[in-house]
Amino acid sequence: MAGKRTRTPLSGSLSEAVQAVSRALADLPAPGMLIGGIAVIARGVPRATRDVDATIDGSQLELSDLLGRLATHEIVPRIVDALEFATQHQVLLLRHEPSGVDVDISIAWLPFELEALAASEKLVLANAHVPVARAEDLIIYKAVAWRPQDQQDIERLLSIHGRSVDMTRIRRVIGEFMAALDEPERLKEFETLLERLNG
Repeated sequence: MAGKRTRTPLSGSLSEAVQAVSRALADLPAPGMLIGGIAVIARGVPRATRDVDATIDGSQLELSDLLGRLATHEIVPRIVDALEFATQHQVLLLRHEPSGVDVDISIAWLPFELEALAASEKLVLANAHVPVARAEDLIIYKAVAWRPQDQQDIERLLSIHGRSVDMTRIRRVIGEFMAALDEPERLKEFETLLERLNG
């Protein structure tokens, strides 16, 4: 699937930000990939988004070094205490300065996150070859977040990729997350969503 082109056009500023993030990810000594709404778009789901979400293997980089490397691509903190916030919440709140587009980069540590990074695929988005999370990993990310938009994304991803994703793995990983979060009802809600999709 390497090099497959998305059919969804992006706005000029968002396209510019995606290109910058793509170059930044390519320059880092640690694996990274797109997640979130922009990755859902790359997987063929037509939707709107205003920012770029990515994740990077946190075991191979110091956060201060990461910030320095991102700054060379004009991706800079959008809050004063970005490093402190990232240390506490495992996400860097950034902005691509030339386009004004917000960029959130989560720091990956969990086995699922590292597994998802290892399985990412390069797609063509905004005329850039950029690593993107697989559809089934996006479904898991979305099931953990579980906002209304995430649920819509899950439905659309399944309508496009349902035959190619590993539902046994998806259910297992979501179950593990929900057990850790002590939210067993979330898995039931996910199963209800699947039942609705299957009629």
